[in-house]
Amino acid sequence: MHDLAGGFRYLLAGQRWVLRHGRWLGFGLLPGLVSFALYVGALVALGYGADDLTAWATPFADDWSAPWIGLFRGFLTALFFGLGLFLAVITFTAVTLLIGQPFYESLSEQVDRSEGGDVPQSGLPLWRELWISARDSVKVLGRVLLFGIVLFALGFVPVIGQTVVPVLGFCVSGYFLTQELTSVALQRRKMELPERLVLLRSRRLLVLGFGVPLVLAFLVPLVAVLLMPGAVAGATLMARDLVRTDETPAAEAAPAGFGPPPPAFP
Repeated sequence: MHDLAGGFRYLLAGQRWVLRHGRWLGFGLLPGLVSFALYVGALVALGYGADDLTAWATPFADDWSAPWIGLFRGFLTALFFGLGLFLAVITFTAVTLLIGQPFYESLSEQVDRSEGGDVPQSGLPLWRELWISARDSVKVLGRVLLFGIVLFALGFVPVIGQTVVPVLGFCVSGYFLTQELTSVALQRRKMELPERLVLLRSRRLLVLGFGVPLVLAFLVPLVAVLLMPGAVAGATLMARDLVRTDETPAAEAAPAGFGPPPPAFP
């Protein structure tokens, strides 16, 4: 429970950071606005076409009598839209980070600079950073898709599909959302995707405490755009401490600032 609360405090700390540095808030909103417009169009199209998609996927139900055909296809339509929303929440961050790579990398560097200590530089040209980000995002989204398919199938199970599965869906979304956000800071520290995943798995509750509230907030229109700069800042603060904790024995770790768990937040 301590780690869950700690992850949420990192999220709040990131939002406070961008509010104290207003220029970076406005700077970080631009990529989110572009992504938001694209995703709104895609979700509207899905909303209009979900009924037809359900009817096409269930021809065996054409001869069913009312109200069963309506209930069955209505349930599937809701599941299709829910799966689309699940994928939108996950991919929104990846696409926004890809569109705004120069913006968010500069923001992350500024967070490092304001917190003191080394400010890691990737040393790579922009095209190379974009390629690495896109490649890693595809790998992560492949994992998310597998989880999404499993959860979608479990959604048909009575009771569990309406209770446990949504909770698991939010947890999976939050975990991979945090993975995407911390990649900005960790990639600058020359950590490859497998290393980043191992690092985050070592503190699952901390990751969920950061990511799950963010996923819930992202369900509200435009909130994702407004929170993205602060989410990158908070993920950078968390990444700094995770790397420091991973490299420094607990007894020697400095407790200052956003230090290793138990984190001491100002």
